[in-house]
Amino acid sequence: MIATHPQSTLSMFDGFELRCGGQRVELPMVAQRLVALIAVHDRPLLRAFVAGTLWPDKTDARSLANLRSVLWRLRRPDEGLVQSCGSHIKLADSVDVDVRRLVQLTTDLLAGSDVVPTRETNQLLTAGEFLPGWYDEWVLAERERLRQLRQHASEAMCARLTEMKRYGEAVDVGLAAVGADPLRESARTALIAAHFAEGNAVEAIRQYKAYRLLLWKSLQVTPGPKLESFVAACLPRPARAVS
Repeated sequence: MIATHPQSTLSMFDGFELRCGGQRVELPMVAQRLVALIAVHDRPLLRAFVAGTLWPDKTDARSLANLRSVLWRLRRPDEGLVQSCGSHIKLADSVDVDVRRLVQLTTDLLAGSDVVPTRETNQLLTAGEFLPGWYDEWVLAERERLRQLRQHASEAMCARLTEMKRYGEAVDVGLAAVGADPLRESARTALIAAHFAEGNAVEAIRQYKAYRLLLWKSLQVTPGPKLESFVAACLPRPARAVS
């Protein structure tokens, strides 16, 4: 029997992985779905809500019975992983969840906090897809929410690293943001700004031209006036318009 403690970690980017004391804990798929659902909510959830979300095609009585069965099975491989609070259930506080760390990082960055980027935060921003291969309705909605959060966080992190003159890391995070959504203007702007700040105007202009070409080929539109003005302002005064 494995008891949860501060060394318990749950990863859901790049796939579901639960580790306790450094050892991987194997859970049946139905238990993984339950743990994942309550893990993305940083608060206790009503049993009825959890049951209805996991078994939407079942009656209330049947879905609640299924939930009780899964909870009973969870007590055996990992007692204490899921905690009951009357009509609510929650993930044990001792479990570190990568999704929650990403949400907290995003909140801090967008609030303007002086977050000092680390290797861990960079890895979190560049991790893979949320629960790839899962197609539950709630998973698809959460996947999109986290994709948007990660995009905003990546752009904010790129800007923060640029301010700190950590240009190599800024470009790396900016490239990841652009790679995740090549048509997103705010991501491309953050990357271009990092190149200009480092003194690499040629790289900045190359990114700008590539973006303008991509936009035209994909949507037959041009970059917005904000990006156009930013690029023009960063060029030496004698320089002619970028073409």
